[in-house]
Amino acid sequence: MRGAALAARSAGLADGWIELDRVKPMALMEAHSCSPVGIWPLNPLFANLPTTVFTVMSGLAAEHGAINLGQGFPDDEGPQDVRRAAAEAVMAGPNQYPPMQGLPVLREAVAEHYRRFQGLDLDWKTQVLVTSGATEALAAAIMALLAPGDEAVLLEPAYDSYAPQARVVGGVPRFVRLEPPDWKITREALEKVTTSKTKIVLFNNPLNPAARVYSAEELRVLADWCTAHDVIAVCDEVWEHVVFDNRAHVPLYALPGMAERCVKIGSAGKIFSLTGWKVGWVCAPPALAAVIGKAHQFLTFTTPPNLQSAVAYGLGKDDAYFEAMRAGYARSRDRLTAGLRAEGFALLPSEGAYFLDIDLPASGIAADDETFCRRAVVEAGVAAIPVSAFYETDPVRTVARLCFAKKDETIDAGIERLAKARRLF
Repeated sequence: MRGAALAARSAGLADGWIELDRVKPMALMEAHSCSPVGIWPLNPLFANLPTTVFTVMSGLAAEHGAINLGQGFPDDEGPQDVRRAAAEAVMAGPNQYPPMQGLPVLREAVAEHYRRFQGLDLDWKTQVLVTSGATEALAAAIMALLAPGDEAVLLEPAYDSYAPQARVVGGVPRFVRLEPPDWKITREALEKVTTSKTKIVLFNNPLNPAARVYSAEELRVLADWCTAHDVIAVCDEVWEHVVFDNRAHVPLYALPGMAERCVKIGSAGKIFSLTGWKVGWVCAPPALAAVIGKAHQFLTFTTPPNLQSAVAYGLGKDDAYFEAMRAGYARSRDRLTAGLRAEGFALLPSEGAYFLDIDLPASGIAADDETFCRRAVVEAGVAAIPVSAFYETDPVRTVARLCFAKKDETIDAGIERLAKARRLF
């Protein structure tokens, strides 16, 4: 499709239109008695979307043989016992369509996991839905909850799927700008974007890319605002187990007045370093979960049963696994932090998720984040992500994000090359 779009532009066509004879097979045209000359109107939202920054930077990293500290995936392949459980489930079966809502064993495991770790009381039969990853969970929730003209509040920096998913169903994003170094949520900022059409807020905690874990005070501010304005909170909590320095994840769902208006989204990919499995879930009050399920059935419908079985096993692992996982990431964070500080970098706090942010001006780098990241990957051989890519309006351009979910040798090589990148400026 990218090549077809380029062909359309080269022919002088408007963005979002493609020549039929460039992309439609002749046999298909003949079957439908179509003329080979003409144009198709495409959905302008997707036709005009740029390639994501993650794809761009990973592509540049591959092209230049760079160390990739940009895209957020671990070097580790995940716990062997969980992977073995998936392999055994393939051989033992079943391998046909599982229930649309997800295997009962996984839905029960999700409910029990959150009772155990977060004190939530969930009915797995009516409040838990399995999805093909957290991004699909977000899409299903947004499709189910937003009607055309409804407004969705997004806290920027925001994951790049939020705004397109809202717009494709006719929703209107409203942006709250968060700023370093504390990325703090205030009631005043929320009230500025609130209207009679405000329907949902998309809330990511811990926050990617800022590596922020929200305080109890900020959670109360958000919960009070939601209840005051009858707003549904769609909570992207995929990093809930990746929190550091004795912090504990507190779900917005647990705050007074939120259980009836909160959609909680989780991800096995982040908990078990199995990002390629794409197993996620939604927890919501029954009335919301039922409608989200109806959207889900027309997206992926279901998720591979062997992966569901293995994730159910993993969620029941003892506390030692989760403690060791956090300790391992914290050690990698501290290794990257110490190495970069020794090279003169100034860094923002990393409280959760597996990201560390460089404060470019405080590091003596007189360039915006995109310039730094592009020169770093091309000239110094190390990929990072410009945080401005997580904004649509008035972006913060002084911060670059690094992923530390890497092996020691990758981190050490990244430090060496980032030091070279800093010397470019």
